[in-house]
Amino acid sequence: MIRKLLYSVLFLMLSCFSVFAQLKNKAQLEEKFMDMGLGIFVHWSMDSQLGSVISHSLVGASDDYVNKYFNELPKTFYPNKFDSDEWARLFKLAGAEYVVFTTKHHSGFCMWDTKTTEFNIMNTPYGKDITAILFKSLRKYGLKVGVYFSPEDFHFLHEQGTLISRKREGSQITENQELLAYDKSQIDELLANYGPIDVVFFDAFKTGPLVQYIHEKDPNIVVTRGGMKTPEQSIPGGAMKGPWETCMTMGTQWQYKPTNENYKSGTDVIDKLIEIRAKGGNFLLNIGPKPNGEIAIEQEERLRELGLWMFVNEEAIKNIRPLPGIVKDGYVWFTQDEKENTVYAFITGQTEWFKGRRRNFLMKNLRATDKTEISVLGQSDLVVEYWPENIPESRFIQHKDLLEISVSRAQRLYNDKVWPNPVVVKLTNVEIIK
Repeated sequence: MIRKLLYSVLFLMLSCFSVFAQLKNKAQLEEKFMDMGLGIFVHWSMDSQLGSVISHSLVGASDDYVNKYFNELPKTFYPNKFDSDEWARLFKLAGAEYVVFTTKHHSGFCMWDTKTTEFNIMNTPYGKDITAILFKSLRKYGLKVGVYFSPEDFHFLHEQGTLISRKREGSQITENQELLAYDKSQIDELLANYGPIDVVFFDAFKTGPLVQYIHEKDPNIVVTRGGMKTPEQSIPGGAMKGPWETCMTMGTQWQYKPTNENYKSGTDVIDKLIEIRAKGGNFLLNIGPKPNGEIAIEQEERLRELGLWMFVNEEAIKNIRPLPGIVKDGYVWFTQDEKENTVYAFITGQTEWFKGRRRNFLMKNLRATDKTEISVLGQSDLVVEYWPENIPESRFIQHKDLLEISVSRAQRLYNDKVWPNPVVVKLTNVEIIK
């Protein structure tokens, strides 16, 4: 009986030790991560030349396809139009605070100068360390640096003589110690030669050992996938407590897709950013550069449309939190700046809102106080160009159960004077009604 009791106590102690041994993101770093709001995801590898799905075409492929992929495709990868400063300037203008770059996707092709494998960017006609070049530019423009890293590695599995697959014995680091050691050596290179790294995104079914390894090596890194919820191509139905991050493509594919692609509109991208922030998450918006290193015009167009909107409204997207218990009221989404006692109301679903025209909206979840002030982000509320008799002052009336706001879209942002994207109303010192 005593022996059984001792074994029980020992098991409990070991279980507790196991729990406490699990390293996690620092809480203060997660708070700073949640403040950022918007990041850019970059999916880019040498199979962008084919316009195919990144890496996954190797699963189920013939021996001939696999051989050409691993041995011939690197010989034609030559992104001579790659301009890292131009990328960074565009990402900064779009309102992003961090950028997550695919250093290694599932194929195993490394976009940095690694000593662990010949299957890397240095053994292409381009022959330059893209990761080092890009990270330097990101830091130059004040963007946080994120690493996407796939613990799964099809090239490594192929060299082991294993059938290429994501769901097969030996494909995960938890059951393939040689692969785990290989991945750790690559992580060592990235941290030692390309740091400081701010964010790491691990993409595999089993990531635990590498998540712990990262936290041991550098506790100042935030692990997103592997360390928090990261919905892919979807937005949760309701608010989630942070931190969390939705990653999503502009079209249907992560990597560049030159044919048969359908892109989201700029308005749709902006609406998704608003919804994600209203629900408490970050938006990691993906681009897939062309094989020559340029950002496709369709993607640039959407980044610039987002950039104009963020130039006007980023105050309502960054350093905010969701409204407690309230996400949306009709067409209006909400965020708040708790420190400044400010609520931001995003008025979506408004088409053909002509410059200088006034619209009224009713809100049941907010109540004005004697100190309440109202304004529209980006505009002075003093003048409408070429319409001097129109005074576009923002106003509100507190009814018994509803707050009525009356606002004009007074700023001229497009030459045709019509603005299709959400207008953001700033309300200070209001009461929140749950």
